Amino acid sequence: MKTVLIHGMVMAPAFWSCFAPSIVREGKAAAYPLPGHGPWTLDGLSGALNTADIVNAYAAAIERDFDGQPVTLIGHSTGGFVSLLLARHRPDLVSSVILMGAFACGRFVGQERVAARILRLPLLGRILFIRLFTSWIATRETFRWGSLECVFDKSVGWETEETITTMEQVREHLMKSRADDIVAFVTWMSQASVIDELALIDVPVLNIIGARDAIVPPAHQIHLSGRLPRVHTVILDKVGHLPMAEARENVDQLVGAFLLFGPLTANRKNDLAKPAKPAPLHLPVPLGS
Repeated sequence: MKTVLIHGMVMAPAFWSCFAPSIVREGKAAAYPLPGHGPWTLDGLSGALNTADIVNAYAAAIERDFDGQPVTLIGHSTGGFVSLLLARHRPDLVSSVILMGAFACGRFVGQERVAARILRLPLLGRILFIRLFTSWIATRETFRWGSLECVFDKSVGWETEETITTMEQVREHLMKSRADDIVAFVTWMSQASVIDELALIDVPVLNIIGARDAIVPPAHQIHLSGRLPRVHTVILDKVGHLPMAEARENVDQLVGAFLLFGPLTANRKNDLAKPAKPAPLHLPVPLGS
């Protein structure tokens, strides 16, 4: 089993060291950063970031780490968007896709992402975005409160000593990222879309949706599913934007069944083996220069 995990906006590969589905640890797995998120810097960028460069960088990493063999992509939020782009443009490297809280375009109809709205403000947009970004990651507590906005049920008990340590590792990675690089990525994302090409993605897709997702509208995620030809959609009640943290056992079962048997059916839930003991994930060298 070969798996590539891609985190969401303003996160880091270290996120998956705690929150990767259990079955992923039984095979070979790599966690890649988003563009501009440490350790992927954009030093060699000439002009605006573009989709072809992003797809080519991930493709080169998969070819490097998996000898060019097809992998399952697991993408959360923005990582899901990138996973769909990879499945569309490099289907030779993608065997299946698992989405969590994902979207198919950078600007939602009726609900544009806050980061994109800030950057579109004339004159002060870039300065304000950088100030908010640096303030959010400045301390353990400010980062924690920002992360909690993604969770629907604040009392669900997902915060343990392990998860708190993991989120601090994520914050430390983000502190090594450059705000200007994050700005460049958000600017690209707000203008990019794969929504009109979803019907051309001919690989199995599992789309896990939190019914109470306050970050990516569930209606958008359902609309995304409606355009994919080979998708299995699961909506988790009382779950927000972090299903792998808020409903870990359910997500483990769903992902395990999907990877072992294909699209989940009611009878296949009972076929799952007990999750394996977690093993370290491979965090590769930067994708870009």
